[in-house]
Amino acid sequence: MSKRNAFLIAAVAVSLGAVLLLPSFITRAIAAVVLLLAASGWLIKAFFKQTSTDHSLGADGVEDLGDTEAPADTFALGKLFEATMNSMREGLIVVDKDMRVVASNAAAHSLFNLSRGKLDAQRLTELTRNPAIYSAFLDALKGTERSGVRVETHGPERLVFDLRVVPLTNSNGKPERSATEAEGALGVFIDVTRLERLEQVRQEFLSNVSHELRTPLTSMLAFIETLEAGAIDDKEASQRFLSIIRRNAVRMHELIDDTLELSAIESGNVKVRAELIELAPIVNDVIASLAAKASAQGIVVSSAVARDAMVYADARRLEQMLTNLVENAIKFNRENGTVTISYEEDQATGVKDRSAVAGQRSRIMVQDSGEGIPAQHLERLFERFYRADRARSRELGGTGLGLAIVKHLARAHGGEVTVTSELGKGSIFTIELPASDKAEK
Repeated sequence: MSKRNAFLIAAVAVSLGAVLLLPSFITRAIAAVVLLLAASGWLIKAFFKQTSTDHSLGADGVEDLGDTEAPADTFALGKLFEATMNSMREGLIVVDKDMRVVASNAAAHSLFNLSRGKLDAQRLTELTRNPAIYSAFLDALKGTERSGVRVETHGPERLVFDLRVVPLTNSNGKPERSATEAEGALGVFIDVTRLERLEQVRQEFLSNVSHELRTPLTSMLAFIETLEAGAIDDKEASQRFLSIIRRNAVRMHELIDDTLELSAIESGNVKVRAELIELAPIVNDVIASLAAKASAQGIVVSSAVARDAMVYADARRLEQMLTNLVENAIKFNRENGTVTISYEEDQATGVKDRSAVAGQRSRIMVQDSGEGIPAQHLERLFERFYRADRARSRELGGTGLGLAIVKHLARAHGGEVTVTSELGKGSIFTIELPASDKAEK
């Protein structure tokens, strides 16, 4: 607001105050209405005058702002625009008709692996040899907008971008120029790496689920057809076939249950209510529930957990994680092997005396005496349906989702699950949990 406008508004306010001091109510009302009408008319006139002169040029060619304040004084538009551009996650590049960069933002620097300096004044061919990028900008300079251009970069990690490039024209208020007269082009790089990875995971998941369901269904249909063809009259054969059908039906049921469970955990619908609990009773319950399976394979499952060991966890979900790990340790163990569940904590934590320190960890280990897992499989072992030994996994049963469920439940606690293994000596799966009541709920 100009000083002149501020002075006039102040004068109107003072005059209105004086009017209100008049003794007669009618006189005050009439004087106030007249004064307000006059002020309104003056403000409207001043507004239109200001609008018409804000962007006019003076005789010296400099914009004549009269007694108004410069916009930069109020908003610092240049700095605001620069901050906005550099805070964008999308990379932005503007080139002129000679394919030379005239503007860019911080995300574009990261895209072209420039830790410092500017892209400005460099030719696009100096920044990248990617034909998809060059072709998209070239078409834009010819007046053709390009969108949905897939761009891949192979720096420290593989990234995928969706590139959109539009031509820039400068008609200077005249009728729009021909699209072939573009003065430059603006390109926006949108990072779609995560979306592509999620799509790949979705496709793999659907493929794996279809395969896992097709195998038992095929077996069931084959035996049902055999029974319908007359084998049902053979009591011994029919009982054997029905037993196989039942086993495959149970496998399908478990697969569906595990799929729904994993989906609920990943979507955040499973709430983890962590509290300070005793670990030994939970471990004993897990061992008891799997005693029959362990005995059938001659596996000895034992606990090395101290009776006074305490952890911060959701008791039901911790039991679920341990059950999955111990069951796997039994399945993939040697005959007459062992499985040991143990516990350790950071020395500085006071979990035992119920005064846990935030940021420190508790670890529950499940160790087996199996053949071990080859190193190339360890990194992907917790992925859905990933099997280090596919043939043996399907022979022993299981859905291929148990370890994925353990991983997501551990993360829901604010922890993690890891594995170390040595061929011929067995594997150790470790559930690492925050040793405090600040575990994620």
